[in-house]
Amino acid sequence: MEKVVVEAKERKTINKRSRNNLRNEGRVPGVLYGSRLDPIPIDVTRAAIHPLVFTAKTHLLSLKLDGHEEYDCIIKDVQFDPVSDEIIHFDLIGLTRDEKIQLEVPIRLLGSAVGVKEGGLLQESMHKLNVECLPNNIPQSLEIDVTELNVGDSIHVADLSFEHITIINPEDTIVVSVVLPKVEQEVEPDEEGEEFAEEEGADEPEVIGKGKEPEEENKD
Repeated sequence: MEKVVVEAKERKTINKRSRNNLRNEGRVPGVLYGSRLDPIPIDVTRAAIHPLVFTAKTHLLSLKLDGHEEYDCIIKDVQFDPVSDEIIHFDLIGLTRDEKIQLEVPIRLLGSAVGVKEGGLLQESMHKLNVECLPNNIPQSLEIDVTELNVGDSIHVADLSFEHITIINPEDTIVVSVVLPKVEQEVEPDEEGEEFAEEEGADEPEVIGKGKEPEEENKD
């Protein structure tokens, strides 16, 4: 698995104002957690964290923190601004070589499904899988071959198996399938209904007025 070196600073002041100042300086606040260390507030440049979040791969990070040892970790959680979609906070989990970790790993589909060539649509129900494994076995992505899928076929979690990795999602969860495209059927008007409507519309409606009849008006 690819390891990316990220340089960080420890945050000495923790409040809303300091976080806003960091963001104005192009830095993003975060926290490093671990089973064998106390939480460490940190911040990194926006340029360093963006490529690690907006990607289809899982990256192992080598975090270089001033005054501390180097930590192997992964991104566990990211918070985004609801308006700008910018990263406003992130959590890192420090890895321990002999401890398993749970994380999300992106799915990568391989091949061209037979059912698609027959007119079906490939429907990817999941883009990531929740897995548990040792740090050394964390994959960048999980590859799934869809070549043999016919129209109506599906791949469930129970159908998948990866070496040294346990999938946590329920076994009956559909990961990818080939389905028939939905066809919008045009509703044709009923012939008898059309004739009936024409007959009904042939006669002009009778208008009943409240005024006097023409003859009565002439008599006055």
